[in-house]
Amino acid sequence: MRAGPEPQALVGQKRGALRLLVPRLVLTVSAPAEVRRRVLRPVLSWMDRETRALADRHFRGLGGDVPGVGQAPGRVAFVSEPGAFSYADFVRGFLLPNLPCVFSSAFTQGWGSRRRWVTPAGRPDFDHLLRTYGDVVVPVANCGVQEYNSNPKEHMTLRDYITYWKEYIQAGYSSPRGCLYLKDWHLCRDFPVEDVFTLPVYFSSDWLNEFWDALDVDDYRFVYAGPAGSWSPFHADIFRSFSWSVNVCGRKKWLLFPPGQEEALRDRHGNLPYDVTSPALCDTHLHPRSQLAGPPLEITQEAGEMVFVPSGWHHQVHNLDDTISINHNWVNGFNLANMWRFLQQELCAVQEEVIMRSCSGINFEEFYHFLKVIAEKRLLVLREAAAEDGAGLGFEQAAFDVGRITEVLASLVAHPDFQRVDTSAFSPRPKELLQQLREAVDAAAAP
Repeated sequence: MRAGPEPQALVGQKRGALRLLVPRLVLTVSAPAEVRRRVLRPVLSWMDRETRALADRHFRGLGGDVPGVGQAPGRVAFVSEPGAFSYADFVRGFLLPNLPCVFSSAFTQGWGSRRRWVTPAGRPDFDHLLRTYGDVVVPVANCGVQEYNSNPKEHMTLRDYITYWKEYIQAGYSSPRGCLYLKDWHLCRDFPVEDVFTLPVYFSSDWLNEFWDALDVDDYRFVYAGPAGSWSPFHADIFRSFSWSVNVCGRKKWLLFPPGQEEALRDRHGNLPYDVTSPALCDTHLHPRSQLAGPPLEITQEAGEMVFVPSGWHHQVHNLDDTISINHNWVNGFNLANMWRFLQQELCAVQEEVIMRSCSGINFEEFYHFLKVIAEKRLLVLREAAAEDGAGLGFEQAAFDVGRITEVLASLVAHPDFQRVDTSAFSPRPKELLQQLREAVDAAAAP
């Protein structure tokens, strides 16, 4: 799962985070848009009227915030039967309270990746991966080298990485090159030649990837693959997004901390730890508040199982076996306010550290574009429903989404830094879009 921009320096990291949604020039062989949309197009049919009403009441009571949890729950909830668990159940049990859960392997048993990428013994099928993707260039991190709170990356062909991986296993899980971990591979964007997975309905309201699909530039869908012992340092997911992660094969150990708990883990300089299992956290001189942190929520994720990571939960993940996983970052109406708050905090941090320079024009302009793309799609759904004189496919979901966008857009339009952005070329203008959204909210609320 994407942990945010990889730092070049502290200020560079914050500038990078603030570049949020600026389209990047990516020199790759990109999948035709019609191929990706056929497989991954968002569906707007699963929220019913009762669930929408519950969610609307919830956010009115919170003032738009996604709640923190404080202490981690004693154990993670396990969802075993697909047929007995609805989207409404997921909203009530996990999206609204912002709590993690684990879905059983029954939810992913039909996935093509679980059939094709895995040997009968349950290990990565290197032969199939080499035949299908061997010449693809992939990003690889060195788990043994710390670079700020992350790991340095290099690029190599998958063929070279699998050669390394085999040699690493044969040498007793050791190599003079260190422990290398394939991370953040955009396989679905760059090489969608197989039936890799079926997007679970619980995660289908995915504005982040819907936005990038509309631009046909990038995505936040990733493949990770690495030997036993590879790991991801302590982090929270980019933009305070939700994430989900499925082990195609192998097992992972997760250490999760609810929002706010990470503050007690900071060192006396204000930095978050790189490794929450390090004995250094017991040094009260270096980490004076570490004893105030509760224990993490620990999960052992088995092959085929799917972990939901809520917004703002910091976590650290270790591969217990040779493991391949598919991971997505996603934002929707349930965590949009968290994303907006995070962007404002990052802007303040940059303004404090960079004298006489502001990145707000880039950041806030692109955030508006993100909101606009999703808003216009949802307004179209509502207009089509009105033209048909009834609440058609996706009406309740679209109405909920429009309500959440309206709240955040109103806050954006009122923000002093956004008011300094030249919006004369925007179509529609921000205030015009906000008025359209408010009218749609009123119409959707009418009996």
